[in-house]
Amino acid sequence: MKIQILPSILAADYGHLADEILRAEAAGADALHLDMMDPSFVPNMSFGPDIVALARKVAPGFYRHVHLMMRRPDLYLEDFAKAGAQTIQVHIEADCDLHTELKRIRAMGVKPALVINPETPVERLAPYLGEADEVLVMTVHPGRGGQKFMVECLPKISWLRSRCPGLDIMIDGGANAETVPIAFKAGANQFVAGSYLFGKADMKAAIDDLRRRLGE
Repeated sequence: MKIQILPSILAADYGHLADEILRAEAAGADALHLDMMDPSFVPNMSFGPDIVALARKVAPGFYRHVHLMMRRPDLYLEDFAKAGAQTIQVHIEADCDLHTELKRIRAMGVKPALVINPETPVERLAPYLGEADEVLVMTVHPGRGGQKFMVECLPKISWLRSRCPGLDIMIDGGANAETVPIAFKAGANQFVAGSYLFGKADMKAAIDDLRRRLGE
């Protein structure tokens, strides 16, 4: 599986978002991760489709992963697709018919993906795995940046990899030079890092170091 490093814009300098997007692209990241938060679903709120549109405008060639931390993502799928989302990730815990919504995402020309929270049994993903291009395993409680990596989430990654050898498996939360190799060993191949990457003066050096640690 291809290794991918994705800086999370949630940790960027909001006063200079366009520059921060360009910095992540120039650093050699594989894609930009954009977290969209509904405060009825997680204890925070962030951005809307306009930020996805901004990313498309300032860096049109920089792939855009959109993570909808929303109770009703089905109400906003078209808005995010029109704004430029290229992958849309929806939670297994969302209040909608996931079979229907994953198909709808794909019909819009966007890659559908699933997300699972730390407390949710991984087996809940089983009915949907054939309909998603990737699964994001949250390794922190969603909603806040800068949290500590939850090692107890690693068995979910291993469970997914054993059942779906070709699936892209992503982790988000507490990613750094120590935890990314641990998640990789468990079976993950995509790594979202927010505070760790945007907090570095030299983001390229940090990304290159992560790749070296993963054997690239």
